[in-house]
Amino acid sequence: MQEHPLEGLRIGVFGKGGAGKSTVTVFLAAALSEAGYSVLVLDADSTNHGVAQALGMDREPDPLLEYFGGMVFSGGRVTCPVDDPTPLPGAELELGRLPARFRASNAQGIQLLAAGKLGSLGPGAGCDGPVAKIARDVRVTNHGPHPVCLVDFKAGFEDAARGALTTVDWAIVAVDPSTAALQVARHLGRMIVDIRRGVPPATRHLESVELVRLALRVFSDARIRGVSAVLSRVATPVTEAYLRTTLTTSGVPVAAVFTEDPAVGEQWLRGQPLDSSLLLDAGRTLTSELASVATSWPGLVSV
Repeated sequence: MQEHPLEGLRIGVFGKGGAGKSTVTVFLAAALSEAGYSVLVLDADSTNHGVAQALGMDREPDPLLEYFGGMVFSGGRVTCPVDDPTPLPGAELELGRLPARFRASNAQGIQLLAAGKLGSLGPGAGCDGPVAKIARDVRVTNHGPHPVCLVDFKAGFEDAARGALTTVDWAIVAVDPSTAALQVARHLGRMIVDIRRGVPPATRHLESVELVRLALRVFSDARIRGVSAVLSRVATPVTEAYLRTTLTTSGVPVAAVFTEDPAVGEQWLRGQPLDSSLLLDAGRTLTSELASVATSWPGLVSV
């Protein structure tokens, strides 16, 4: 068995607002680092803040949106992947050559990049499609082992529908005890099945034949292998059993359970590093489950 089967893979973390996807990202990153992986977190949530503090960093990195020239809606170069599926120029980054202000790290060596935030961009810049394109296309290399890249996407289903799923190797969906969270998991599972079956994306809005061909090629070349659910904020065995049964019936297997820990909510509130032995254990379980899945992939290429 490969010692580090997740090395070099991109893992996308999805979920409805408040389902706990950023908490899952933080504790999965910690568990991966503990297991000997080089870990990179890409904060691709255009509105949520606090991941840097949750990871124990003393600052947030400047947004890659600025590095790539700003969003098209404000006169910049980064376009929306729905309007323009063209790959982002220069999206392959070598971490050591990226200016220091665009990256941050913690004591464990976990690296953080931020795709972009909408809050400071002013009126009229309310579409975060360019942030989704950065999250879709950025690839990061490093001297030594290739990092596992965890992409913490914005809440909801929008980025998945914009094509973000095409460039991750595996999707994790955080599911809290709510009907809305189950629905996001079902939609995500169905979309991944459709992508792997070759169902084409919507392209009728594209006037250029070349852009249509490009959009079809992006989806036909998709890397995505599948999806796992992570149960979040589970308070009782009855709730866990119901969520497991419902998700399994929907074709979305459960990989780990993040139980309710009130201290973690307080840590998010105060902008403190997240600290929970229970949730770190859940991150270890998730790491083990993902590694087990990865080793079963035929022709696994971890770059």
